[in-house]
Amino acid sequence: MVMAAVIHEKGSPDVFRWEDVEVGDPGPGEVRLRNNAVGVNYVDTYHRRGMPHPWPVPALPLVLGFEAAAEVLEVGPGVDGFAAGDRVAHALPPHGAYSQERIYPVDKLLRVPEGIDDRTLAAVMLKGLTAQYLLRRTYRVQPGDVILVHAAAGGMGLILCQWAKDLGATVIGTVSGDAKADLARAHGCEHVVVYTRDDFVPTVMDVTDGEGCAVVYESIGKNTFTKSLDCLRPMGMLASYGHASGAPDPVDVIELGARGSLILTRPAIMHYMAKRSDLETGAAELFEVIERGAVRVSVNHVYPLSEAGEAHRAIEGRRTTGSTVLLPFA
Repeated sequence: MVMAAVIHEKGSPDVFRWEDVEVGDPGPGEVRLRNNAVGVNYVDTYHRRGMPHPWPVPALPLVLGFEAAAEVLEVGPGVDGFAAGDRVAHALPPHGAYSQERIYPVDKLLRVPEGIDDRTLAAVMLKGLTAQYLLRRTYRVQPGDVILVHAAAGGMGLILCQWAKDLGATVIGTVSGDAKADLARAHGCEHVVVYTRDDFVPTVMDVTDGEGCAVVYESIGKNTFTKSLDCLRPMGMLASYGHASGAPDPVDVIELGARGSLILTRPAIMHYMAKRSDLETGAAELFEVIERGAVRVSVNHVYPLSEAGEAHRAIEGRRTTGSTVLLPFA
């Protein structure tokens, strides 16, 4: 018997059902995995609620999740390079990570270093690969750049702040409360603003002597989007990779020109990691910064997979810091 957190309708965290699922045998180019630890990401709440998002969501009933640390149980016909017993991780579609076992395509599967444990891997794969392309490809952060990171104390924000500092950037971050401000400072964020209380634009302008940031990594959306544009220097970039407060209002492209030839992009991991070579390069860079301690992964919340709904409530209620992991066999 294989158990999974299944949703049969879109809605609140109450829609999760802990129930038996059929997994089946791996086909050509596939493996059957035993998930040892499953990562929870804010994007999972979008898919549970039915919010618009670039990633396709299969029809109901649905097992959510992209990210897990796993062991290969069985390989399908024609699979080379992986064998039963291998430690692996995955962070890309298709859905199905919120399950004790699953079928997964080998072209998106990654071998993992022995020195990184399962909980850390589950917490960092999707967020870490996202940080890699945001910092090294969407906008290639250079020493001396000043950048703005929203939700700096979240799992994604803590990785961005540490990695950006390691690249030589000055990091300004926003958080929702004072306790989170202390956490962000401890992870490479030099200037922290509690955005629920204070305006972050004056801080940005003070730190940059009125010039503005090179890039804003925008994950909050509607509540901060316009002010994020106010923080950019001429020809600066706003990388809008999430919208926790809701989708931002439509943008007039003429306004982007009037503000200083600004660049606006909505990056998504499924495009940046579509090529196997990019996925392997991104993972290698991620594992390197973790292994040498430049990026420390904070797994601050752990739940049994059967309590996936409670994990979603905590994330949406802003009661979490760092990363959240689900244990399929707890």
